Amino acid sequence: MSKLIIQIPCLNESATLPETLNDLPKNIPGIDIIEILVIDDGSTDDTASVAREHGVHHVIRFKRNRGLAAAFAAGLDACLKHGADFIVNTDADNQYRGADVAKLLEPLVGGHADITIGDRNISSLKHLPIIRRILQRLGSWVVRQVSSTNVPDSTSGFRAYTREAALSMTFVSEFSYTLESIIQTGKKRLAIAHVLIDTNPKTRESRLFKSVASYVKKSAATIIRVYAMYEPLKIFTYIGIVFFGAGFAISLRFLYFYLNNAGQGHLQSLILSAVLMIVGFQVLLIGLVADVISGNRKLIEDLVYRVRKMELSLGTITDKNNTDVESTHHESETR
Repeated sequence: MSKLIIQIPCLNESATLPETLNDLPKNIPGIDIIEILVIDDGSTDDTASVAREHGVHHVIRFKRNRGLAAAFAAGLDACLKHGADFIVNTDADNQYRGADVAKLLEPLVGGHADITIGDRNISSLKHLPIIRRILQRLGSWVVRQVSSTNVPDSTSGFRAYTREAALSMTFVSEFSYTLESIIQTGKKRLAIAHVLIDTNPKTRESRLFKSVASYVKKSAATIIRVYAMYEPLKIFTYIGIVFFGAGFAISLRFLYFYLNNAGQGHLQSLILSAVLMIVGFQVLLIGLVADVISGNRKLIEDLVYRVRKMELSLGTITDKNNTDVESTHHESETR
């Protein structure tokens, strides 16, 4: 019997959560059991109570707000603990249509992909300002380049994972899981698909960031940080070549003047070129060290994957997030 758990990260969503829950599908082809899991990320309203009142099977509660990435990661861990074969993540503001959950699962159930991302077709979202649409499309293009994937909407939170894909995910970002997970997927050579989805009318402003500038800054930092963890030698090589190349070019300029008996007045160029070439060489050495560390990280990730799998098979997985976890005893509906 295949089991799907739909997880919903929440922060003060008592007003919109009921509509989101009511919109979720009651049966999906190829899925026998569907359960709902809500992650209450330190809400100050009645989000957790509303979730229980509407028959949510599992509720995770953080005592304080930890951010979207932490909520998403805690949700994946809980879904795996409760035996999910497939995991779908959606937003609590009912941005995504519940009927499209089946679309997300098709590539996974059919065995064609490990992860599916819902493509909102950003250019068609008229409620978003033009500048945000442009920035999101640009950001998705950057993520495609660094991850070697073809996902057109990298910031979409409407996505589905197989059990194996969820087991392999690790997160270091505190801002958002969306960009980091796609880059990880590409670097780990997991099969990723995307499907076109529809969205519901906007219910509120985004709470993930306060301004466009803040979003761009945090997203850029996340992309660079995650990419550097998997491709440090490439990044440091580019930087080192820039410094070394600049120093070498300046040294050629000094050599030109020196050969024309005018080098005495350009000693500053010789000093600057030497400094730049030394810095470039040191950056290259740092890249080599970082590449060794990156190799160790990959081994650690593989070890974490194996330990998680062993814990789940033995039924001894522990609550590493120090959260309150509640599970109802309602029988989940047969799909």
